[in-house]
Amino acid sequence: MSWDELLDHGDEPFDLSFPSVRGVHPSLTLKVAVVHACDNQNGALSDSLVDCDIARETDAGHARFAKYVARNRVSHLIHAVRHFQLVLDQCPAGHPDHATALTNLAWARLIGSIRNDLQDIDATISLFRGALALRPQRHPDHPLSLYNLTEALNWRHNKKNAAVDIREAAQLYHELLTICPEGTYLRSIAAGANGVDYVIGGCNNIPIDASNEGIYLRRVVLELCPLGHQLRLDALHWLAQAVEARFQQCGSIDDIDEAIQFRREAVFLCPEGRADRDVYLNNLAVSLMSRFHHQFKPDDFDEVIPLLEEALRLCPVGHESRDSSLDSLGGAFIAHFKKSGDIDDITGAISLYREALTLRPPGHPHRDTTLNNLALALKTRYDKLDVSEDLDEAIDLYRESLRLKRHDDPERHVNILNLGSVLYSRFTETQENEDVEEAITICQKSLTALSSLHPDRHFSYRQLQQAYLSRYRILHDPADLSFAIQNFRLASRHPTQGFPPRIREAIYWARQAEVYQHESALEAYQMCFELSTAMREAATAFDDAQSLSVDAASYAIRSGNLRQAVELAEQGRGQQWSLASRLRTPVEDLESANPNLAHNYLELSQFVSNAAQSSATITDRAAAD
Repeated sequence: MSWDELLDHGDEPFDLSFPSVRGVHPSLTLKVAVVHACDNQNGALSDSLVDCDIARETDAGHARFAKYVARNRVSHLIHAVRHFQLVLDQCPAGHPDHATALTNLAWARLIGSIRNDLQDIDATISLFRGALALRPQRHPDHPLSLYNLTEALNWRHNKKNAAVDIREAAQLYHELLTICPEGTYLRSIAAGANGVDYVIGGCNNIPIDASNEGIYLRRVVLELCPLGHQLRLDALHWLAQAVEARFQQCGSIDDIDEAIQFRREAVFLCPEGRADRDVYLNNLAVSLMSRFHHQFKPDDFDEVIPLLEEALRLCPVGHESRDSSLDSLGGAFIAHFKKSGDIDDITGAISLYREALTLRPPGHPHRDTTLNNLALALKTRYDKLDVSEDLDEAIDLYRESLRLKRHDDPERHVNILNLGSVLYSRFTETQENEDVEEAITICQKSLTALSSLHPDRHFSYRQLQQAYLSRYRILHDPADLSFAIQNFRLASRHPTQGFPPRIREAIYWARQAEVYQHESALEAYQMCFELSTAMREAATAFDDAQSLSVDAASYAIRSGNLRQAVELAEQGRGQQWSLASRLRTPVEDLESANPNLAHNYLELSQFVSNAAQSSATITDRAAAD
């Protein structure tokens, strides 16, 4: 287009179109402005001349840069950088073209760095940051500045592999794609293999970080992978891993619920016939088992074994993941044995673990895990059948597993606790004091490796309680009973462990305190009711606790504490009524089908509700009497 054609447009804006690029038709809207340089009032002529000089230097820089891109001669790049640097010197901070000057210089330097003709990518990134700071949200060039900075960060990450760069690039791309709709040129070049997909892959290679910041990054990556994106499956997997890691550290049920939700979607997106489907099936099963141990929901457990059996079916003999599938299914059989008591379950688990161990010979990175699991299965069978050979083999396996475990491994405390468990079990059988001394020492050691709110501190307290109590039964030292009670108290009160294990521990505490006539029995009974109220489940729903409220009241009476006897009895009765009142359901459908039946149901529901509400009043009156 000639100058005359440009001037013919006068003051009216017009569009200038360009050839299609990647299916996008770019265009510019221009408006001609005629500058008269004849008026020298207030330095206007001087400013105009400076602007002309800036324009000439900028044009010269672009011309040299275009030759560099076409011919790859470093001399052209050096001249381009000099021209752009001169422009930047004439456009200091506060100048309306300062951001543009920064961008031109930075882009030339970036391309030079990518072609290994220039160094100092850090200075280039600083230039892009300066331009972005001058182009905040709603600025027309804000998206372009975001894109430029991500390109520079990606390049530095490619060279230096710094996680901080890929994290920042992910968040910048997240903002960029939010403000660049589908079909725009900028989005088309940002969403390619060297843009967003590169960042997603880089984030997936970052080690799992269970902090709030680490999980936020994984959420950002998932949002970069909308439905249908080829990398969404990986993004779901890594977000689930991070959220579940936080659950293991802090015990929040919301985290494990969310992890299971992500894993279900991952299984859904992983079709039959895909080579790694077994991995996603296994991951979902493991998460469900974690929630089962935390909340004791039978529906979770019912899903686990079918998922793991399907995963093992997808890993025939010779498959690289068969050892992991054998290990996981063995763990599910042990859990099922604890529920059913069927010895075939534990026998099957031992068989699976022995096969897995043959696939993990000495030197295998996960041999310690299978040794630990096989030892657990043998200890479980010992508890059922009392075969001392199982116990001795379990101790040997646990010791070997602990030797293979790195001292900085976050799961090392689990091996320590397991070894302590079998040692005090053998002490109970042989009365060898060295075994129980070692059990107590290593359980105390496991506590030092765990943060104050780590959920597994509950198990360390429980193991110490069992070790002290087993020694008290043999040696009758009152100090051992006091230590056992203190660890009962700590285990049942530990806030980040799930309610079912804590309730069971409190029930066992109450039973043992009664047996050994310890004064903490009433405290233990009260703890049972407090925990079950918080869980919204009656303590009597647990095994061996159907008569808990009666037992608690009976003990209080024998102790001469009549007021507390009445309170405990009414607490138990109130929980039962409260559970019954929660069985109410909407009856609109029933009312339309059978009005009489619906009427009778509502009357009964109201009776149950009134009974539950009156329980607290009865307790207060009876206690006063």
